[in-house]
Amino acid sequence: MAPPIGDAVVVDVLRRVDRLTVPLVRRLGRPPALPQAERDRWWADRVARVAAGVSASPRLAGKVADLLPLQNTVGAAVQALVVVGVATEHGVCDPAERVSLLARVLLERDLPAERVEPLLERVRGSYAEEALGAREERAGVRGNVRTLWRIARLLGRIDDTLDARPRGKRRHRALAYLPVVGVAGGYAAEREGLRRAATRTAELLTAPGTRLSG
Repeated sequence: MAPPIGDAVVVDVLRRVDRLTVPLVRRLGRPPALPQAERDRWWADRVARVAAGVSASPRLAGKVADLLPLQNTVGAAVQALVVVGVATEHGVCDPAERVSLLARVLLERDLPAERVEPLLERVRGSYAEEALGAREERAGVRGNVRTLWRIARLLGRIDDTLDARPRGKRRHRALAYLPVVGVAGGYAAEREGLRRAATRTAELLTAPGTRLSG
């Protein structure tokens, strides 16, 4: 059995995910005139319609997709986009707080910002920017897809922890195991997972007594 993935590795991956996701959130920017009450819902629904197809696409291969680190990593990459998008609506500007949110929503891992902060500094043995990529892609659909793929590659480093991410309904996930038609099940499951990720993020940011800091 592989040893548990430590906090330092998780933070190293999620800080890079955050650095790639923030520019993508800016590029996707929701309508500026949208009322505050509808902004979280925009990330949960509008982005879900665009992004769930990307996160469900590995289901073209049916159950074979589960033999590859695709479904978890691509789905988690799109959920990371929703988490950071909702966080921006609530004025979360501190990278340590965003990383804390990503850890709690995607991994169900309690990493308060105070524990994240000292781990944000680059340490010996951390993954090279040159190998995994941190530069901002050009605007446009192709650039957005490339960014999501880079995020998915990063999350592949902690794939064992991604089973905790928000999931869709069980019946949709069961359908997703079938070849070809599994795309419909995968799409429905991922879209519901994205909504749950947005809801969980908003709850963490607005629930009384809930703090990102320990």
